[in-house]
Amino acid sequence: MLSHALAALFVLFVWWASTALVLFINGLPRSTHRYSLVAASLLGVGAMWGLAEGSSDASTSGAYRAFVCGLLVWAWHEITFLFGVLTGPRKLPCPPDAQGWRRFWLATAAVIHHEVALALTMAAMVGLTWGEPNQVGTWTFLVLWIMRLSAKLNVFLGVRNLAVDFIPEHLRYLTSYFRKARANPLMPVSILGSSGILIWLLAPALAEGASPFVVVGTTLVATMLALGVLEHLFLALPVPDAVLWRWALRANRREGGGTAPCPEKDAVG
Repeated sequence: MLSHALAALFVLFVWWASTALVLFINGLPRSTHRYSLVAASLLGVGAMWGLAEGSSDASTSGAYRAFVCGLLVWAWHEITFLFGVLTGPRKLPCPPDAQGWRRFWLATAAVIHHEVALALTMAAMVGLTWGEPNQVGTWTFLVLWIMRLSAKLNVFLGVRNLAVDFIPEHLRYLTSYFRKARANPLMPVSILGSSGILIWLLAPALAEGASPFVVVGTTLVATMLALGVLEHLFLALPVPDAVLWRWALRANRREGGGTAPCPEKDAVG
Protein backbone atom coordinates (compact mmCIF):
# COMPACT_ATOMS: atom_id res chain seq x y z
CA MET A 1 0.00 0.00 0.00
CA LEU A 2 2.97 2.30 0.50
CA SER A 3 3.67 2.27 -3.24
CA HIS A 4 0.05 3.23 -3.94
CA ALA A 5 0.17 6.07 -1.42
CA LEU A 6 3.48 7.47 -2.66
CA ALA A 7 2.35 7.38 -6.29
CA ALA A 8 -0.95 9.08 -5.46
CA LEU A 9 0.77 11.79 -3.39
CA PHE A 10 3.24 12.36 -6.21
CA VAL A 11 0.40 12.93 -8.68
CA LEU A 12 -1.39 15.30 -6.30
CA PHE A 13 1.70 17.42 -5.77
CA VAL A 14 2.75 17.52 -9.44
CA TRP A 15 -0.83 18.29 -10.56
CA TRP A 16 -1.18 21.15 -8.09
CA ALA A 17 2.30 22.60 -8.68
CA SER A 18 2.23 22.29 -12.49
CA THR A 19 -1.20 23.91 -12.73
CA ALA A 20 -0.06 26.78 -10.53
CA LEU A 21 3.09 27.23 -12.63
CA VAL A 22 1.14 27.30 -15.92
CA LEU A 23 -1.31 29.85 -14.46
CA PHE A 24 1.53 31.99 -13.15
CA ILE A 25 3.39 31.93 -16.49
CA ASN A 26 0.18 32.73 -18.37
CA GLY A 27 -0.47 35.70 -16.09
CA LEU A 28 2.94 37.30 -16.68
CA PRO A 29 3.13 40.27 -19.10
CA ARG A 30 2.47 39.16 -22.68
CA SER A 31 5.93 40.38 -23.69
CA THR A 32 7.32 37.36 -21.82
CA HIS A 33 5.08 34.82 -23.51
CA ARG A 34 7.36 34.22 -26.48
CA TYR A 35 10.19 33.13 -24.19
CA SER A 36 7.87 30.97 -22.13
CA LEU A 37 6.54 29.37 -25.30
CA VAL A 38 10.04 28.56 -26.56
CA ALA A 39 10.97 27.02 -23.20
CA ALA A 40 7.71 25.04 -23.04
CA SER A 41 8.19 23.82 -26.63
CA LEU A 42 11.70 22.58 -25.88
CA LEU A 43 10.40 20.77 -22.82
CA GLY A 44 7.54 19.32 -24.85
CA VAL A 45 9.86 17.99 -27.55
CA GLY A 46 12.18 16.59 -24.89
CA ALA A 47 9.22 14.94 -23.18
CA MET A 48 8.12 13.27 -26.43
CA TRP A 49 11.65 11.96 -26.89
CA GLY A 50 11.71 10.77 -23.28
CA LEU A 51 8.38 9.04 -23.77
CA ALA A 52 9.67 7.12 -26.80
CA GLU A 53 13.04 6.37 -25.23
CA GLY A 54 11.56 5.13 -21.96
CA SER A 55 8.65 3.15 -23.37
CA SER A 56 10.62 -0.08 -23.00
CA ASP A 57 11.46 0.61 -19.35
CA ALA A 58 8.96 -1.35 -17.26
CA SER A 59 10.37 -0.29 -13.90
CA THR A 60 8.85 1.89 -11.19
CA SER A 61 11.25 4.73 -12.03
CA GLY A 62 10.31 4.30 -15.68
CA ALA A 63 6.63 4.67 -14.75
CA TYR A 64 7.33 7.93 -12.91
CA ARG A 65 9.41 9.30 -15.80
CA ALA A 66 6.74 8.39 -18.36
CA PHE A 67 4.07 10.06 -16.25
CA VAL A 68 6.08 13.28 -16.02
CA CYS A 69 6.75 13.20 -19.78
CA GLY A 70 3.04 12.84 -20.53
CA LEU A 71 2.26 15.71 -18.17
CA LEU A 72 4.93 17.95 -19.74
CA VAL A 73 3.47 17.41 -23.21
CA TRP A 74 0.05 18.26 -21.81
CA ALA A 75 1.45 21.42 -20.19
CA TRP A 76 2.75 22.54 -23.59
CA HIS A 77 -0.77 22.27 -25.01
CA GLU A 78 -2.19 24.16 -22.03
CA ILE A 79 0.31 27.00 -22.51
CA THR A 80 -0.28 27.27 -26.26
CA PHE A 81 -4.03 27.42 -25.63
CA LEU A 82 -3.89 29.98 -22.81
CA PHE A 83 -1.45 32.12 -24.80
CA GLY A 84 -3.93 32.08 -27.70
CA VAL A 85 -1.45 30.38 -30.05
CA LEU A 86 -3.57 27.28 -30.65
CA THR A 87 -7.27 27.96 -30.23
CA GLY A 88 -9.39 28.17 -33.37
CA PRO A 89 -10.14 30.35 -36.41
CA ARG A 90 -13.08 32.07 -34.70
CA LYS A 91 -11.98 34.84 -32.33
CA LEU A 92 -15.40 36.38 -31.74
CA PRO A 93 -18.02 35.95 -29.02
CA CYS A 94 -21.01 33.75 -29.62
CA PRO A 95 -23.92 35.72 -31.15
CA PRO A 96 -26.74 36.11 -28.59
CA ASP A 97 -29.26 34.48 -30.93
CA ALA A 98 -27.14 31.38 -31.67
CA GLN A 99 -28.79 28.20 -30.43
CA GLY A 100 -28.61 24.45 -30.97
CA TRP A 101 -26.24 23.12 -33.59
CA ARG A 102 -25.28 26.61 -34.80
CA ARG A 103 -24.00 27.47 -31.34
CA PHE A 104 -22.14 24.14 -31.21
CA TRP A 105 -20.38 24.71 -34.54
CA LEU A 106 -19.44 28.25 -33.60
CA ALA A 107 -18.02 27.00 -30.31
CA THR A 108 -16.13 24.26 -32.16
CA ALA A 109 -14.63 26.83 -34.53
CA ALA A 110 -13.34 28.75 -31.52
CA VAL A 111 -11.22 25.82 -30.25
CA ILE A 112 -10.82 23.40 -33.18
CA HIS A 113 -7.10 24.02 -33.75
CA HIS A 114 -6.43 23.09 -30.14
CA GLU A 115 -8.51 19.92 -30.40
CA VAL A 116 -6.81 18.83 -33.64
CA ALA A 117 -3.39 19.43 -32.09
CA LEU A 118 -4.36 17.27 -29.10
CA ALA A 119 -5.59 14.48 -31.37
CA LEU A 120 -2.41 14.57 -33.48
CA THR A 121 -0.26 14.50 -30.36
CA MET A 122 -2.22 11.53 -29.02
CA ALA A 123 -1.69 9.71 -32.32
CA ALA A 124 2.04 10.49 -32.21
CA MET A 125 2.31 9.16 -28.66
CA VAL A 126 0.57 5.94 -29.61
CA GLY A 127 2.92 5.54 -32.58
CA LEU A 128 6.05 6.23 -30.52
CA THR A 129 5.14 3.77 -27.76
CA TRP A 130 3.29 1.13 -29.79
CA GLY A 131 3.94 -2.41 -28.59
CA GLU A 132 6.14 -1.33 -25.69
CA PRO A 133 5.41 -2.27 -22.06
CA ASN A 134 5.52 1.25 -20.59
CA GLN A 135 2.34 3.03 -21.66
CA VAL A 136 2.04 5.22 -18.55
CA GLY A 137 2.80 8.50 -20.34
CA THR A 138 0.44 7.73 -23.21
CA TRP A 139 -2.35 6.72 -20.83
CA THR A 140 -1.75 9.84 -18.74
CA PHE A 141 -2.16 12.09 -21.77
CA LEU A 142 -5.22 10.12 -22.92
CA VAL A 143 -6.91 10.53 -19.53
CA LEU A 144 -6.19 14.26 -19.48
CA TRP A 145 -7.48 14.68 -23.02
CA ILE A 146 -10.72 12.77 -22.53
CA MET A 147 -11.52 14.38 -19.19
CA ARG A 148 -10.79 17.88 -20.51
CA LEU A 149 -12.96 17.26 -23.57
CA SER A 150 -15.74 16.06 -21.27
CA ALA A 151 -15.35 19.17 -19.11
CA LYS A 152 -15.56 21.41 -22.19
CA LEU A 153 -18.75 19.72 -23.37
CA ASN A 154 -20.29 20.03 -19.92
CA VAL A 155 -19.40 23.72 -19.69
CA PHE A 156 -20.94 24.22 -23.13
CA LEU A 157 -24.15 22.44 -22.13
CA GLY A 158 -24.37 24.18 -18.76
CA VAL A 159 -22.85 23.77 -15.31
CA ARG A 160 -23.36 25.42 -11.95
CA ASN A 161 -19.77 26.55 -11.48
CA LEU A 162 -18.26 27.93 -14.69
CA ALA A 163 -14.70 28.21 -13.28
CA VAL A 164 -13.83 31.26 -15.37
CA ASP A 165 -11.18 32.65 -13.02
CA PHE A 166 -8.37 31.15 -15.08
CA ILE A 167 -9.35 32.60 -18.45
CA PRO A 168 -6.98 35.38 -19.60
CA GLU A 169 -8.19 38.67 -21.01
CA HIS A 170 -7.35 37.82 -24.64
CA LEU A 171 -9.53 34.69 -24.47
CA ARG A 172 -12.45 36.34 -22.71
CA TYR A 173 -14.64 35.86 -25.79
CA LEU A 174 -14.65 32.09 -25.13
CA THR A 175 -16.84 32.58 -22.06
CA SER A 176 -19.71 33.56 -24.33
CA TYR A 177 -19.90 29.87 -25.35
CA PHE A 178 -20.29 28.77 -21.72
CA ARG A 179 -23.66 28.26 -20.12
CA LYS A 180 -24.56 28.50 -16.46
CA ALA A 181 -27.15 25.92 -15.41
CA ARG A 182 -27.98 23.77 -12.41
CA ALA A 183 -27.34 20.58 -14.37
CA ASN A 184 -27.13 19.01 -17.81
CA PRO A 185 -27.74 15.42 -19.01
CA LEU A 186 -24.06 14.77 -19.78
CA MET A 187 -22.70 15.51 -16.30
CA PRO A 188 -23.95 12.37 -14.50
CA VAL A 189 -22.80 10.27 -17.45
CA SER A 190 -19.34 11.87 -17.27
CA ILE A 191 -19.00 11.37 -13.52
CA LEU A 192 -20.43 7.85 -13.33
CA GLY A 193 -18.70 6.68 -16.49
CA SER A 194 -15.27 7.97 -15.49
CA SER A 195 -15.75 6.58 -11.97
CA GLY A 196 -16.45 3.16 -13.45
CA ILE A 197 -13.31 3.37 -15.59
CA LEU A 198 -11.39 4.41 -12.48
CA ILE A 199 -12.46 1.24 -10.68
CA TRP A 200 -11.51 -0.82 -13.74
CA LEU A 201 -8.10 0.87 -13.89
CA LEU A 202 -7.35 0.24 -10.24
CA ALA A 203 -8.17 -3.48 -10.39
CA PRO A 204 -4.77 -4.60 -11.78
CA ALA A 205 -2.89 -2.47 -9.24
CA LEU A 206 -4.86 -3.96 -6.34
CA ALA A 207 -4.61 -7.54 -7.57
CA GLU A 208 -2.51 -9.95 -5.56
CA GLY A 209 0.90 -10.49 -7.10
CA ALA A 210 0.85 -7.30 -9.21
CA SER A 211 4.34 -6.22 -10.24
CA PRO A 212 5.79 -2.99 -8.78
CA PHE A 213 5.58 -1.40 -12.23
CA VAL A 214 1.88 -2.23 -12.60
CA VAL A 215 1.15 -1.00 -9.08
CA VAL A 216 2.92 2.35 -9.56
CA GLY A 217 2.00 2.96 -13.21
CA THR A 218 -1.67 2.13 -12.76
CA THR A 219 -1.91 4.20 -9.58
CA LEU A 220 -0.38 7.22 -11.33
CA VAL A 221 -2.88 7.09 -14.19
CA ALA A 222 -5.82 6.26 -11.93
CA THR A 223 -5.05 9.15 -9.58
CA MET A 224 -5.00 11.54 -12.54
CA LEU A 225 -8.37 10.18 -13.61
CA ALA A 226 -9.69 10.65 -10.07
CA LEU A 227 -8.61 14.30 -10.24
CA GLY A 228 -10.54 14.59 -13.49
CA VAL A 229 -13.64 13.29 -11.74
CA LEU A 230 -13.01 15.83 -8.98
CA GLU A 231 -12.83 18.60 -11.57
CA HIS A 232 -16.25 17.57 -12.85
CA LEU A 233 -17.64 17.63 -9.33
CA PHE A 234 -16.31 21.17 -8.92
CA LEU A 235 -18.20 22.13 -12.08
CA ALA A 236 -21.41 20.55 -10.80
CA LEU A 237 -21.24 22.01 -7.29
CA PRO A 238 -21.23 25.66 -6.18
CA VAL A 239 -17.67 25.23 -4.89
CA PRO A 240 -15.02 27.06 -6.94
CA ASP A 241 -11.74 25.19 -7.42
CA ALA A 242 -9.87 28.43 -8.10
CA VAL A 243 -9.08 28.70 -4.39
CA LEU A 244 -6.45 25.97 -4.88
CA TRP A 245 -4.37 28.26 -7.08
CA ARG A 246 -5.55 31.69 -5.97
CA TRP A 247 -2.05 32.58 -4.83
CA ALA A 248 -0.68 32.09 -8.35
CA LEU A 249 -3.36 34.37 -9.81
CA ARG A 250 -2.71 37.02 -7.17
CA ALA A 251 1.04 36.79 -7.67
CA ASN A 252 0.97 37.45 -11.39
CA ARG A 253 -1.48 40.31 -10.95
CA ARG A 254 1.03 41.95 -8.65
CA GLU A 255 3.57 41.49 -11.43
CA GLY A 256 1.24 43.26 -13.84
CA GLY A 257 0.22 40.14 -15.70
CA GLY A 258 -2.73 39.73 -17.99
CA THR A 259 -4.85 37.09 -16.30
CA ALA A 260 -7.92 38.48 -14.62
CA PRO A 261 -11.09 36.97 -13.29
CA CYS A 262 -13.89 36.90 -15.78
CA PRO A 263 -17.15 37.90 -14.14
CA GLU A 264 -19.91 35.35 -14.39
CA LYS A 265 -22.28 37.89 -15.87
CA ASP A 266 -20.12 37.76 -19.01
CA ALA A 267 -20.47 33.97 -19.28
CA VAL A 268 -23.68 33.67 -21.19
CA GLY A 269 -24.82 30.86 -23.41
